[in-house]
Amino acid sequence: MVEPTGKGEAVRVTGAEAGRVKREVLGVPDRAKHRRKAAVPVRRRAPEADTRQRVYRYRCYPTPTQTAQLTQTFGACRWAYNEGLALRDRAWREHRVSLGFAESCRALTGWRNAEGTRWLQEVSSVVLQQALRHLDAAFGRFFQGTARHPRRRKKGRSRDAATYVRTGFRWTEDPERPGTGLIALAKQAGPLRVRWSRPLPAGARPVKLTVSRDRAGRFFVSVLVEERIEPLPPVFLPTGGAPKAVGLDLGLAALVTLDDGEKVEHPRLLKKYGAKLAARQRSLHRKKKGSNNRNKARQEIARLYALIGDARRDALDRLTTRLVRENQVLVVEDLSVASLVRSPRGEGRRRKAGLNRAILDASWGELLRQLRYKCAWYGRTLVVVDRFFPSTRRCSACGAYSPKMDLAVRGWSCGACGAVHDRDVNAARNLRDEGLRLYGLVASALPAGRAVPSMIRASETPDCVRVRVREDVRAGPTGRRP
Repeated sequence: MVEPTGKGEAVRVTGAEAGRVKREVLGVPDRAKHRRKAAVPVRRRAPEADTRQRVYRYRCYPTPTQTAQLTQTFGACRWAYNEGLALRDRAWREHRVSLGFAESCRALTGWRNAEGTRWLQEVSSVVLQQALRHLDAAFGRFFQGTARHPRRRKKGRSRDAATYVRTGFRWTEDPERPGTGLIALAKQAGPLRVRWSRPLPAGARPVKLTVSRDRAGRFFVSVLVEERIEPLPPVFLPTGGAPKAVGLDLGLAALVTLDDGEKVEHPRLLKKYGAKLAARQRSLHRKKKGSNNRNKARQEIARLYALIGDARRDALDRLTTRLVRENQVLVVEDLSVASLVRSPRGEGRRRKAGLNRAILDASWGELLRQLRYKCAWYGRTLVVVDRFFPSTRRCSACGAYSPKMDLAVRGWSCGACGAVHDRDVNAARNLRDEGLRLYGLVASALPAGRAVPSMIRASETPDCVRVRVREDVRAGPTGRRP
């Protein structure tokens, strides 16, 4: 049977013909287990009420034998992912047959029993099935239009990781130290040596484990648990019952500028370690390809980049935690980081490349990501103001608008009231005021007894609220349009 896939497109083969192609051409066997029973969709395990999934990441130190086994596991996961991708692409390109996760798992059984790939039996089937599940999720994002077509994973380029579900590991909690214990992975004789920098929630059983290795050769184990996270107590202004809000202006001169004038300095880690990176890159360039000295030089560069990444993540985590604890409403501007760091072309591309490097070093995307999930965890609200809101040109004192200013202008005076403004502080104050107005509109439009959502985005608010917000932005506090 054939089905049309759209106007002007090739047809899709289904039914008995698709089954014959899968079985005879592609080598995908039929469903052998419970053949007489009807297929029942898998029921996902529902999490407990009022719980959230949280990941705890720990450093682990496998033995040489475990290191060799994990290295083999990483390679097998990468091979299974690539082979599943090639099988699905070939099935559609040559035969117009769609394959899913179930067919890929049946093909995996054949790969494990084949003469040339019997080495896959030395690796747990759980992690190989999870690699195929990740491939299926990548295709799902591709079909939804939110991601590109899945690409092959390359050794040395892609992330080395293996995911174990509950049937792929054993967890034994230490009764003397609740939240810590022994983790034994499938196909391994002894448990991993994990450095428990902080305990897991007492009594929580790991749902999933992911063992990974970074470019510097360090091993980590990420433990997914279901945890009840208590929200923080609400924060209100001392002068009244209004929620305490803060406007955050992200920049490069200062990483974050608050509406009260506080500026968090940009660490500029790439500039700080730039001389060391350049020297080690030159040393790497002088080494012969394939030699041990070249591998040692590469490891030195990887360790330096790991140091930079750890310092950046730690600084952002401390900053976002402090902001979430001290404020009830946090207001930021809607930034498209991917558009801001597009590849430079034409004249000024060297300058644009330096700007892109500074933006990536600031890690605005990671900062916003941490604010989003921490506000959802701790009962705060993150308000994302429209990116076209004129926060820089509007006077936070009287609401008048100034002409467009160059980025080099860091301070300006209002022609209407004469107030002198710092560019970033003025923008943070305007963002705070606009965020509070949007917060009030959304709160008043909600039914009685319903809590304000953890995130309010100006572009995704209800139509009635959006129209009022647009009219207020166009008119401004003084009733004049910019």
